[in-house]
Amino acid sequence: EVQLVESGGELVQTGGSLRLSCAASGFTLRDYAYGWFRQIPGKAREVVSCMNTDGSTYYADFVKGRFTVSSDNAKNTAYLQMSSLKPDDTATYYCAIVKAPAPICTYVGTSSNSAGLMNFWGKGTLVTVSS
Repeated sequence: EVQLVESGGELVQTGGSLRLSCAASGFTLRDYAYGWFRQIPGKAREVVSCMNTDGSTYYADFVKGRFTVSSDNAKNTAYLQMSSLKPDDTATYYCAIVKAPAPICTYVGTSSNSAGLMNFWGKGTLVTVSS
């Protein structure tokens, strides 16, 4: 059974850091491009970052220099390291995968329907940044 399970979300103060994890099972994560998205109630899900199968990455402008995406093939897990967190980063964060070669993340990052390009989603983890 294909599964993506996010974890690591919690309450953190402005300026703090968090590392989110996305544990994959039922498939080999490195065979897929994967993305991190976020959503707040009443707003569309937006792409935060995306990693292609060749290791190239995309970052949304609002997280460049603050967030870093990575993965551990041995653990079949993706990570989103977040630093210098702001209250505007408060959201539920999701990981998602897409079976497509690079540079799919370029399209994920620039599409008006980036979430619609992804094939499978986790259930999300809540990040709350207090002011």
